[in-house]
Amino acid sequence: MIKNITIGQYVPSDSPIHKLDPRTKIILSFLYMISIFFVNNFLGYIFFILLLSLTIILSKLKASFIINGIKPILFLLLFTAVINIFVIKGDGLPIVKFGFIEIYTEGLIRAAFMAIRLVMLIVGTSILTLTTSPIELTDGIETLLSPFKKIGLPAHELAMMMTIALRFIPTLMDETDKIMKAQMARGADFESGKLIERAKNLVPILVPLFINSFKRADDLATAMEARAYRGGEGRTRMKVLKYRTRDYVAVSIFIIFISCGILTRFIAGGII
Repeated sequence: MIKNITIGQYVPSDSPIHKLDPRTKIILSFLYMISIFFVNNFLGYIFFILLLSLTIILSKLKASFIINGIKPILFLLLFTAVINIFVIKGDGLPIVKFGFIEIYTEGLIRAAFMAIRLVMLIVGTSILTLTTSPIELTDGIETLLSPFKKIGLPAHELAMMMTIALRFIPTLMDETDKIMKAQMARGADFESGKLIERAKNLVPILVPLFINSFKRADDLATAMEARAYRGGEGRTRMKVLKYRTRDYVAVSIFIIFISCGILTRFIAGGII
C-alpha cells in the first residue's frame, strides 16, 4: 500500500498536459479543489469525471497507476461511508432495521456521494505532481507568489520548501517500506494485536525513519551549500515561464466543464 502513494511522484512524458505551463496546472488544480465542493448532486459530478478522464487520457498516464493511488485512502473511504450510512436519517421508513441500527436510502446515497468526492479530489490533485517536475513546480509556485514579495514574503524559499516536501513523500514512503520489511524479517508483527500493541510496534519503524529523514535533510543542505545556493535573490532561470496557446485552450475547456458541473446545483437541486 505504501508504494501505491502517488502524491509527490513525477512521471516523465511528452503529453499535452506535461507541456502546460506549471502556473496553469497549479491554478486549475486549486480551482478544481474549490469548485468540487459547490456540486451537490451526481449529475454535476458527471462533468467532473469527464474532465478527469480527458485529463488522464491527454496526460498519457496509465489507468492502473491512477487506481493504485486510490488504494491508500480505502480506509478513509470506508470510514466516511460507514459514518454517513449510520448517521444520516431519512424521512421515510428505513430499508434496514436491526435493533438500534437503522439504514436509510438517504444515508446510502450520501455515502456514495462523499466517496466519489474524495476519490475525485485525490485523483485530481495527484495529476498535478504526476505531470509536473519538481523544478517546474518550484518555478510555478514562486512566480505565483512573487507579487507578495513587496510585503516581505520569501516566495522562492516557500516554493522550495513546498516542492522539497512533495518530492520527499515517495522517498520517505519507500524508506518506510524497507524498514518495515527489515523489521518483519526480524520477527516484528505489525498486523496482529490490539490497537495499543500495534502503536508500540510502530516505534521500531519511526525511530530509524526520523533518523534517516534528518540525515537526508542534512545531506541536502550540504549539497545546496556546496553549490553556492543562497536563496532566490539574483537567481535566473534557464527556461522562462510563458503562457502559450495550449494554456488558454486548457483553461477554456476547464471552465466549460466546471461551469456545467456547478450549474447543475441550481438545475437539479440536491443529491440525486
